[in-house]
Amino acid sequence: MAQERTFIKIDLSDYDNRKNEITRDLMAASTEQGFFYVVNHGISVQEIRTMFQTSHDFFALPDEIKAKTSLDKTRNAGWEKLAQIRPSTGVADLKESVQLGWQNVDDLWPTQEDAPGFKTQSMHFMQQCQDVSMKILSCLAIGLGFEEDFFLSKHDVTKPDCQQTLRCLHYHDITGKTFPPEYWRAGAHTDFDTLTLLFQKPGENGLEVCPGREASTDFAVGDEWSPINPGEGEIVCNIGDMIMRWSDDRLKSNFHRVRTPKVGEYQGPRYSLAYFNQANKSAIIQGKTKYPEAITAGQFLQDAMDRNYKALQALKAAASAE
Repeated sequence: MAQERTFIKIDLSDYDNRKNEITRDLMAASTEQGFFYVVNHGISVQEIRTMFQTSHDFFALPDEIKAKTSLDKTRNAGWEKLAQIRPSTGVADLKESVQLGWQNVDDLWPTQEDAPGFKTQSMHFMQQCQDVSMKILSCLAIGLGFEEDFFLSKHDVTKPDCQQTLRCLHYHDITGKTFPPEYWRAGAHTDFDTLTLLFQKPGENGLEVCPGREASTDFAVGDEWSPINPGEGEIVCNIGDMIMRWSDDRLKSNFHRVRTPKVGEYQGPRYSLAYFNQANKSAIIQGKTKYPEAITAGQFLQDAMDRNYKALQALKAAASAE
């Protein structure tokens, strides 16, 4: 069921002088819906368009070229196609993606020969995303009663255990095709990270969110989904599971998905860019009341993946029993 909602727009202009106002707005958006738009963030529309073109050019390469840097799950970097399966659907998402990291993944970047300018442009864009992310996380730290720099040291891209990631996504052209109801461009899921920045192109919609999640370990999904349709240049941000735990479930990491368009709707390709702020592996995630036990971010991600794996196995077992 689709339901229209109004999502808060966070204005980052005059950041140093408006930090208290921005913090207030961020806390309202993060505790109520977990999704919000960010404007006046400092990344120009032209720079976003350039990164989309860079991503488009990479995905236009033959699969055998992209496969030179196939996804390394241990390092969470590289290219995959029709390989991500969500517990919410049990089938592969209708997309391909390439994940790009800051540390220890030099061999998983496309070469300059295969993809001229790809690494240079991507690294520039990643730094811009990092800068915006740290402004938002500084305000969220203040809102949660932490020191302003609390999250900055825990998302340090200069450290070898950095897990910050840019993911370029390409949802395939399905013009004129129909799919069973269990097929999605991206099945319902939450993000395991602290905060996600998402860029999408005008007219290439489909992202939907389902507010109402109460606990960071909860798989429950409601039935009221609302479309997310940002204007060009606006960043869609969402709270992730890590900071939901840090906040003792005050900030909401809600389920979201990318709907498969029907015949008669725009079914052409969809491109998006997602910057995942994942705390350094050694960073300690610890709440003050509900989650006082300490856990490293590395273990947190492993536990989340283990829960997903168990959910998938249960789904397969149920299907086999029918």
